[in-house]
Amino acid sequence: MKINTDDQSIFQEKKFSRREILKTAGVGGVGMLIGASGVGGILTAAENNSKNTEVQSVVPFYGKYQSGITTKTQNHVYFVALDVTASNKEELIRLFKDWTNATALMTEGKAVGELSSNEFLPPKDTGEAAGLSPSNLTITFGVGPTLFLKNNQDRFGLKDKQPKELVDLPAFPLDALEEKWSGGDLCIQACADDLQVAFHAVRNLIRIARGKATLKWAQTGFQRSKQSDPKNETPRNLFGFKDGTVNPDVNSEKEMMQHVWVQSGDGPDWLINGSYLVVRKIQMFIEVWDRSTLREQEKTFGRYRDSGAPLGQKHEFDQLDLENKNENGEYTIPVNSHTRLSRGDGSQKILRRAYSYSDGMDVKTGSFDAGLLFLSFQRSPSKQFIPIQSRLAQMDKLNEYISHRGSAVFACLPGTKQGGYIGETLLN
Repeated sequence: MKINTDDQSIFQEKKFSRREILKTAGVGGVGMLIGASGVGGILTAAENNSKNTEVQSVVPFYGKYQSGITTKTQNHVYFVALDVTASNKEELIRLFKDWTNATALMTEGKAVGELSSNEFLPPKDTGEAAGLSPSNLTITFGVGPTLFLKNNQDRFGLKDKQPKELVDLPAFPLDALEEKWSGGDLCIQACADDLQVAFHAVRNLIRIARGKATLKWAQTGFQRSKQSDPKNETPRNLFGFKDGTVNPDVNSEKEMMQHVWVQSGDGPDWLINGSYLVVRKIQMFIEVWDRSTLREQEKTFGRYRDSGAPLGQKHEFDQLDLENKNENGEYTIPVNSHTRLSRGDGSQKILRRAYSYSDGMDVKTGSFDAGLLFLSFQRSPSKQFIPIQSRLAQMDKLNEYISHRGSAVFACLPGTKQGGYIGETLLN
């Protein structure tokens, strides 16, 4: 059968649907579509590729550890903190059981409930992710200090289970924290390669929590997409520099045990195989940064912008040479540079999983309201994040261009098996 030029363009551009092909081929061409060659072969391959992609885009929810911590970083994050309004521990347990069931479904790309035949009742699922792939969705849950004790009240009988590490971070110099971006009894971190999938997850979990928890604050974030960075290089922040170069190796069990996962003897046993999450909302003064010279920017970070290499080195992952000096006797990597101060003596490492954010315009200044949603996981905030941030807060040159506006710390629960629920080690 002859296909005209206009019809051929449909196939060449690969923007065809089953209906378009049927229209193009006509009734007499149905037999061709069913065959293993020609257009039928193209359609079958497309369907198979779609199915394979969907399978590959599922991150298992059940396991020893929660996903979304060492999982390969997705394109988007939707992060929320919540205040618990449940009146007793039984309601809290019911909430986590319902969340577990819904999360297991959504991470497989399924709706949170069957569509009701009663059209006069709201659907169980909000529907905006219908037909979309799971997009590597991960949902990670954490509990904040105020779940254990709030306004001196032990609301759920959990006071004696609060880890010593799970306390509000100390005040750091130059902090400009706002209550509307800080704290929370619970947190949900939804990461996915599609923002609509991530939002759908959070929206439905908040809906399930109605009457038991309310939204306190929320923040979306993004990285360069996997499609735009096939080399999978270290992502860049909005200042144009690579962010996360010195992360511990998530494929090394030894490093994860040393730096990320809570171990027996670290505190209450209910948190073994969990991790502590530190969240900081950091506003970047982009317009000021954009007026600084490249040399000044590189000295601020202590790295070359193009390669990500430490100053004086050639490659991103080259070791820092903190003793090297230039012809003027100055350290090649300045003493107040972000890289030098972050490293310290090299003993403190955290797993950074940061995302950029852009919330439109700052109405007070008429400039961009944009920056970094800093997310980091560690075994012990007091031994890892706090010493690092204390050094940075004192003399980091980057402080001239940023301001910390939000802060929270959560204990991310261990994973669970099928038949169990997230939080059962704490709430049982």
